[in-house]
Amino acid sequence: MSWDWEKLKQQQQGPRGVPPQMSQALNQLKKFRLPGGPTAILLLVLAAAVFSSFYTVNQDEVGVVQRFGRYIETTQPGLNFKLPFGIDTVTKVNVKRVQTEEFGGGPGEETFRPRTRPGAEPANVTLMLTGDLNVALVPWIVQFRVKDPYNYLFKVANVRRLLTDMSEAVMRLVVGDRSINEVISKRSEIANEARDLLQRELDQAETGIHIVTIELKRTNVPLPVQPSFNEVNQATQEKEQLIYQANEEYNKAIPAARGSAERTIREAEGYALNRVNRAQGDVARFRQIYEEYRKAKDVTERRLYLEKMRSVVRNMGPIYIVDPDQKSALPLLNLMPPMPGKEK
Repeated sequence: MSWDWEKLKQQQQGPRGVPPQMSQALNQLKKFRLPGGPTAILLLVLAAAVFSSFYTVNQDEVGVVQRFGRYIETTQPGLNFKLPFGIDTVTKVNVKRVQTEEFGGGPGEETFRPRTRPGAEPANVTLMLTGDLNVALVPWIVQFRVKDPYNYLFKVANVRRLLTDMSEAVMRLVVGDRSINEVISKRSEIANEARDLLQRELDQAETGIHIVTIELKRTNVPLPVQPSFNEVNQATQEKEQLIYQANEEYNKAIPAARGSAERTIREAEGYALNRVNRAQGDVARFRQIYEEYRKAKDVTERRLYLEKMRSVVRNMGPIYIVDPDQKSALPLLNLMPPMPGKEK
């Protein structure tokens, strides 16, 4: 049995190719009559005008009003009025919400973006060249909010694309001025410098964006060069350790040598001062003796002789005087030295 598909379709669609549901709705609309005629239509138009003349702006938003596409004003949160029937259009912009643009994901993740050159392959935005000609993976996050809705909507065609391009350019500029060790160890300093530089560029481009913060994630080197980089770091640490040990020995030996030299110098100065003082004292004493000698030569000579002999005889020990005319020693004279522990 063959089917007449065209006839069947016309039966399903109804007259003039209209579906049955639509035909029923049109028939009901034709039967419907507004009471009052033009007055009811006017009331409907008035209600639509009133309904489309008011709009509400949330607490964290502002409303940018355009009249036939031209900017008119920026309205604050709350209930506001505008011209109805599409004459005025309102674009609500959140000015308090902090938005995030992320460059590079977690560990092992990379962010590839296409370049502007036609046919160019996507490039990894986190792969950067440092100032000492090393390659580093530098992921970071940019947090921002809208501070000027007018500039944000009308001054730049694609604000997010401009933000990402400028963020990448600024980060490459800052990283390119640092060594690989600084990029790894001074992330906070690099992030602050990049934030200030990016804010200046965005203000100059009139983007209406305020950079809240830039945060650098864990910076590392690409996987293929990590073993070599670790060896270089180990060698650098060994070098610093040897330098530290050498400085420690230096700090021990040099102050000790300086102290010994200073002590020797002070001893020499003291010895020289002592000799000079003793020489001056001897000279003064000799002059006194000489003055006395000039006054009484005989008395002075005898006194000097006696003083000298007294000092000599005092250190000579026992003295025995023997008369040369004596034939033998006196029997009471004991010439033997005294025994230890006994008196003479």
